Amino acid sequence: MESNPQTSTKRYRNTAFVIDQTASHFDMAYRLNVMGVGCKSLARRDVQLRAPSGDDIRIGGDRVVDFVRCSYLGLDNHPKVVEGALSAIEDYRTVHWSCARTRLNFGLLQDLEDQLSALFACRVIAFSSVMLANLGALPLIASGHLTDGVKPVVVFDRLCHASLAYHKPVVASETEVATINHNDIAALEEICKANPCVAYIADGVYSMGGSAPIPELLRLQEKYNLFLYIDDAHGISIFGEHGEGFARSQLPAELGPRSIVAASLGKGFGASGGILLLGTQKQEDLFRRYAQPYAFSAAPNLAAVGAALASAEIHASPELGKLQKTLGERIRTFDERICTPQRGCPLPIRTVPIGREEDAILAAKALMERGVYTSAIFFPTVARGAAGLRICPTATHTPEDVRTVCALVEEIRQWQDFDPPALQAKLAS
Repeated sequence: MESNPQTSTKRYRNTAFVIDQTASHFDMAYRLNVMGVGCKSLARRDVQLRAPSGDDIRIGGDRVVDFVRCSYLGLDNHPKVVEGALSAIEDYRTVHWSCARTRLNFGLLQDLEDQLSALFACRVIAFSSVMLANLGALPLIASGHLTDGVKPVVVFDRLCHASLAYHKPVVASETEVATINHNDIAALEEICKANPCVAYIADGVYSMGGSAPIPELLRLQEKYNLFLYIDDAHGISIFGEHGEGFARSQLPAELGPRSIVAASLGKGFGASGGILLLGTQKQEDLFRRYAQPYAFSAAPNLAAVGAALASAEIHASPELGKLQKTLGERIRTFDERICTPQRGCPLPIRTVPIGREEDAILAAKALMERGVYTSAIFFPTVARGAAGLRICPTATHTPEDVRTVCALVEEIRQWQDFDPPALQAKLAS
């Protein structure tokens, strides 16, 4: 392990290279208004897009169907969730308190953490975002205070989210860092065999599709006492009887001292913020005292807290199961019409491979022109030359919404293999 912090920074960050390689693609995406677009949320998954000047774009009619947002159950504009946000602000007559949580805490925030702890059968601490939760957690894992005083070798999955990988230099200043190929259980086991203490950092559900092999990870945990840190931002709410998520629903009933799950309150949960699911009182005390974002970043604002409390009530009701069932139906409708690498998977993320970055951006523009908004994905989100479209069916898309996006994707895929001049001509016609 290299002890020079500057050397470690050069090993794990490549910001200048990424900017140099991607600036032209971001410029193109923003110029064509397929990124950074302001909009107003309407009913279901419809949005009214706005041009940078504030004028309505009026693409494909007044309403554009959005397949970008990750509110997989449609709870982000559920009437109860919206009312919860409004009621919280009205009750407390403020948006947030401008002081450290180690000094003052909203009583309503404590209520939320208590309700989520009961819902997910663990100890929950809320943060204003998942990235801040990760920022607080990873240095504490690296310190060894969560692994009986032994600093672990911290192993990152190569495809773990940027909100995890971004912290490699900080972790590397505390302990040894390794990166393995995606879901490479054999490589992880070799590291476990060679080291007395190992912590594995991965996503539960990956933002570009796919998931962590939780049963295999539990086998390594049982055999080698592996510490698991799973960011399940995209898995929360859509799995489990109470929406505990892809990862938590597969972990033991008692989370215990060797597993931590991070999750989002702003995706499937339909509110805002992030949470950590902890297994012991010792862990909770450590995080509330030493996790830097807990002490030095604002707590979730009251609108977020009120919305999350309302969503928690939905999660404890039969309505959650109905929404999960509807989501599954929408995913199957998509898979019947479009073949993607995720076909047949119960996760609500589909990626349509295209190849060249410029072609993916033009394809997203073509879809927007036809009334459907999808994500153009390109390096560094995915590998260079592996650009495409990310499409997220949700429970509040209608079957017709899903059929429409599938038909448009098939139409565009036939345009001379995404030849840019052909696409440009189609867009101009």
